[in-house]
Amino acid sequence: MLSPKIRRDIARIIPFGMLWFVFSIIYVVLEKSLVANLDHYPSSGVKYDFARNALVIPAAALIMGILTGILEISYFNKRFSKNSFGSKIAFKSIFYLVIIVVFLIIISFVNALSTHDGQSFFKLSSPVWTFFTNYSVVGILLYIAAIVVITQFYTEFRESIGLNTLNNFFLVKYHHPVEEERIFMFVDMASSTTIAERLGHVQYFKMLKEYFVDLSGAVIDHAGAIYQYAGDEMIVSWKLKDGLKNNNSVDCFFAMKRALENQGEKYNNKFGLLPKFKAGLHYGTVTAGEIGSLKKEIIFTGDVLNTSARIQGLCNQFGAELLVSADLISVLHLPAGYVLTSVGETLLKGRSKPMELFTISISV
Repeated sequence: MLSPKIRRDIARIIPFGMLWFVFSIIYVVLEKSLVANLDHYPSSGVKYDFARNALVIPAAALIMGILTGILEISYFNKRFSKNSFGSKIAFKSIFYLVIIVVFLIIISFVNALSTHDGQSFFKLSSPVWTFFTNYSVVGILLYIAAIVVITQFYTEFRESIGLNTLNNFFLVKYHHPVEEERIFMFVDMASSTTIAERLGHVQYFKMLKEYFVDLSGAVIDHAGAIYQYAGDEMIVSWKLKDGLKNNNSVDCFFAMKRALENQGEKYNNKFGLLPKFKAGLHYGTVTAGEIGSLKKEIIFTGDVLNTSARIQGLCNQFGAELLVSADLISVLHLPAGYVLTSVGETLLKGRSKPMELFTISISV
């Protein structure tokens, strides 16, 4: 079984391959319309074979797209995470264009070799040189540059609104309201006001950025999705089956704790403190759908969100880092090693009946 992180990475890579594949098919069709009935390329004299190009060019583009996706998620996202949008687009576009030019040179030699049997290297290089010094190559490079820039805009757009949200928009899943059973975890930084006053607004904001990045890895590893950021609060959501599977929703909390603790030296060196957080977990039925005119969003509405927020708000009152509703406890199947402790029933604002709350800890 693939881990949630690997599945997510594959889902992020595939669109790059599909974008390049689609644009390559468009190119093959355009090339055919320009070459028409000729059996060779006018610029280089190399034999033109539509059937071969219809197979080779899309296959090569698919490979290039997948390699682009792998580079994006494994290197560029981390390397340029602090760079501006414009600088990222410019550098990565130049980098990819250089790779593509080298790739085109290799393909041109292979094409010349396949149609000029037994000729020397110098004779083979002649049509390649003719091709790359001809004005037609400018059009090809501009077309490829457009693909590169489009994929870069796609990358930044996807990272801005989130992979799940983008997929949902494309699939038109929430164009009409949909009811779902979901688990929500409201995560709130402890003593955030005191920390902000101590660090100042700029340093506090820098810390907040690193704090959210460090917590996000655990969310990915446990099949969650970040629904919203609200100040120093992060709202994580799972479809019920995903949150229950392998106890993802509960384990995510403890993984987030470990992620921060493992970065303790970094936070203490940069900010003189290690941030902590508290969380509330609850599940129930929500209505999900697209809203907005000038700016579209997919939102969830329902009592479960208000209840989750109020459960989290009681953490200080009960001296707990994690509070979980009895409703969620009733559907969880926690293995040995998890310690459940009831803090009693409490009447949450807006509810007519009291709800029992539990803390969860891991026995050492």
